Amino acid sequence: MDGLPDGRRAGDDQPPIRPSAHPPGLGRLLGVDWGERRIGLALSDESQTLAQPLTTLTRRTGKRFPMKDLLDQVARHAVTGVVVGLPLDAAGEEGEPARAARSLAEDIARRSGRPVELMDERFTTARVRQAVHEMGGTTRGRAADVDALAAALLLQHFLDRRRGTAL
Repeated sequence: MDGLPDGRRAGDDQPPIRPSAHPPGLGRLLGVDWGERRIGLALSDESQTLAQPLTTLTRRTGKRFPMKDLLDQVARHAVTGVVVGLPLDAAGEEGEPARAARSLAEDIARRSGRPVELMDERFTTARVRQAVHEMGGTTRGRAADVDALAAALLLQHFLDRRRGTAL
């Protein structure tokens, strides 16, 4: 399908995947790296300049998303907006994981009353793993740390793009 100027694909009725003016320009943003089993969370500073890993929520098999825990983090850190990673496939298409992330974003917006943006998160976890290995570290037994770092990478990329400083 042909791409449209606003970032959507022709025939796609979903909102574009790009930073927008919806989250306020000041106040902490929460980054959410969605996964079937683990959900990495990251937090920006109040000036929305830097993102850092916060924690990882665990979703038990067959159980609902731990929304209460996420909303507790939103309240505890006075979050003003949320950025949810959209796990597109390598070709940029949306599969079941992306649809689940969209649904999660809608649920977070409805329950928290905060603006929620979607951000393409392709390869964030792979990039975090690669960086850890390049520094001589290991990710074995540290899946929760990797997911929180992936959320920080996602959120930092969002912040940089919004400021126009993304590489």
